Amino acid sequence: MRPGAQPPQGWTPKLVALDIDGTLVRWVDDVTPREEITAPVLDAVRRAHAAGAHVVLASGRSPHGMTPIADLLDLRDAGGEPTRLWIVAANGAVLVRYPPTEVVHEETFDASVAVRAVLREHPEAAVAVEDRGRGYRLTAEFPPGELSGEMTITSIEDLVAEPVSRVIVRDPGATADDFVSLTDRLGLHGTDYVVGWTAWLDLTPVGVSKASGLAHVAAALGVDAEDALAIGDGRNDLEMFAWAGRSVCMGQAIDEVRAAADVVTGSVDDDGAAAELGRYF
Repeated sequence: MRPGAQPPQGWTPKLVALDIDGTLVRWVDDVTPREEITAPVLDAVRRAHAAGAHVVLASGRSPHGMTPIADLLDLRDAGGEPTRLWIVAANGAVLVRYPPTEVVHEETFDASVAVRAVLREHPEAAVAVEDRGRGYRLTAEFPPGELSGEMTITSIEDLVAEPVSRVIVRDPGATADDFVSLTDRLGLHGTDYVVGWTAWLDLTPVGVSKASGLAHVAAALGVDAEDALAIGDGRNDLEMFAWAGRSVCMGQAIDEVRAAADVVTGSVDDDGAAAELGRYF
């Protein structure tokens, strides 16, 4: 762990915001998540919950890709009843309570101009939008394991005909750096975006991020941002790191993400999230 800002003496987070991929779960390969949580991490999250902290899942995944992780956590109250978790999905565009699945808030936007601008430079890219509760509608298949649920092939015109909460653009023939350069060139006015580990681009409504979603959740729970702990590992965690009272980056993250956090913990392979949670719970 590198030296970094330490919490005040006696500080304990009231809200624990947890990224999923690269934080709670590791990968089978470079891009496919292994849908399991190690015993140390699971125990640490359950201790935080038992101590009264609000555990919130915050991910770029769609809601139906996040509920199985909530099932793995299996957080319960003192009477043994399942706890209804808050889930910040699609990088903040969709807020859900679960179980059962209840969409509490959703932000949408017209993605047509931004998508066509990206496709002019990456015409071979596949484009996908969530098909709520089922899977995705997409223009072409994504690499195996990157999307969950049913896949329905459709035209780009159909995908962007109506406002959506998020659009995913994926070009296996490009790199993450290619997409970073692309977004710098295009500007994508009226749209926010996040580049993933690979040539994966999330387009979202302006001002929407994990931070905006978490702010909505914190207000509903009566928790201040300075009482929140956020743990993540990707570019889509940068706003969340800036929002939370304490931000912690997983050890395998790129330099840009590491620099944005208060402190860097161990990697996902070393159960870094458990090490951080063990400070308080």
